Amino acid sequence: MENIPKIKILVISHEYPPIGGGGGKVIQDLCKGIASDSYNFHVLTAHWDDLPKYEESENLIIERIRSHRTQAYRADLLAMACFVCKSFWRALQIIRKWHPDIIHAHFAVPGGASAAAVSLLTRTPYMITVHGGDVPGGAPEKTKKWFRFLLPFTRFIWKKAEKIITVSQQTRQLAHAQYPVKIDVIPNGIDTARFLHTSLEIHDPPCIMYIGRFSPEKNALLVPIILSHLGDLRWKCVMVGDGPQMTRVQSLIIENHLEDRVKLPGWIKPHEVDEALLKCDILLMPSLREGMPMAGLQGLASGLALVMSDIGACPDMINFGKNGFLLEAGDEKGYANALRILLSNPEKLLSYKKSSLEKAREFDIKKVFDAYKNVYQTILKGKI
Repeated sequence: MENIPKIKILVISHEYPPIGGGGGKVIQDLCKGIASDSYNFHVLTAHWDDLPKYEESENLIIERIRSHRTQAYRADLLAMACFVCKSFWRALQIIRKWHPDIIHAHFAVPGGASAAAVSLLTRTPYMITVHGGDVPGGAPEKTKKWFRFLLPFTRFIWKKAEKIITVSQQTRQLAHAQYPVKIDVIPNGIDTARFLHTSLEIHDPPCIMYIGRFSPEKNALLVPIILSHLGDLRWKCVMVGDGPQMTRVQSLIIENHLEDRVKLPGWIKPHEVDEALLKCDILLMPSLREGMPMAGLQGLASGLALVMSDIGACPDMINFGKNGFLLEAGDEKGYANALRILLSNPEKLLSYKKSSLEKAREFDIKKVFDAYKNVYQTILKGKI
């Protein structure tokens, strides 16, 4: 049998489970899913808490470096700056010893900055996957002040990359407003086999889930307010996540007398998220900003009816009148009415749940794996 050389990919990302949000989970799925006898990955990511600094399995290495990260759900500007510096030096060492074929940076900032600098010195080609918040305008509540200073420096990162991928058309449009470069779209995917359904029957009482950072762009503060309109119906809710608005969310729950109906488990591990989803019936996402939300894909794969904002790639996940509702971001009464329709009609809710499970097949993660493999091969062949 012909001995086919392995393709070596150095991945640089400041987020990788169990730290970070949906973008980190995307990276983990890609690395684990593509890693094989043909593809080897070395992931360089941020350390946090008591996570192991080094993990090695067949065809996949995960190395975590300290970067002054203090929270699982977010990295502040100091943590990002530290990650750029430390990942730069460590990446140089890895390249000299391991000789990767490609550097794959996830998030244009900070991972892309490190990748661009390392590529400049070593001539190792690099590519970037942009996840949304790392684009000017993608999460203005969080990054607007940063980009006022950083924008001129980021143009070099985008210009010199061999390939740039965004996860949604909306993110691509935002990027093109600032960076006149060729950008392709590869949407996120979901491994439906990860969700083992025993039944799609509605829980007693029906369970609503919010999952994500408790931060302005996710609009977590609106969830208790929406639920306050549904006091006459039977339901419970679990809000999974954490963030700077946690204290205010807790206050709103108390102010609206929802303590017995809304649970706040905090930031939980990925497999615990999967288990929690299967215990729910409706996914509520009143976000103000989204790219290609993994929470939405997880909701589909878990067989949840979706109630989402009409932004980003959310419309791609919903067949209106079949598996969910799309509302204008911030439409408090609209979200409440959509939930009321589902909670008041068990047959409709069950039908929506089944339709979501069917819709999930359109986002088969194997298609995403193939798309990235094609990008890797194209870079190696020099046909960009």
